[in-house]
Amino acid sequence: MRKTHSLIKVIAALLKDPTEQHWGYELSRQSGIRSGVLYPILRRMLEQGWLEDGWEETGTASRKRPPRRYYKLTGEGEQRMREILSEAESEPRFAAPVGQGI
Repeated sequence: MRKTHSLIKVIAALLKDPTEQHWGYELSRQSGIRSGVLYPILRRMLEQGWLEDGWEETGTASRKRPPRRYYKLTGEGEQRMREILSEAESEPRFAAPVGQGI
């Protein structure tokens, strides 16, 4: 997967809590990446086997909204994302976003 600023920001957001389920809106907010860029990144991560996904249980979803889709890191995904983040920290073009703790 090609390293971009958007990818690095999404990885950083996912790694803030690598054992939990993440929602698209939450990831968009945390990373500062709009949905039109975020969801293709998540789809590629799913295809690579870095994430698994599922749907919120119907009992926990509000009656005012449909169930949300969640994303969860796989062991391989967490390892690979940590490697990418580590590589990005040493690349000058990523110094500002990574240095800001994003």
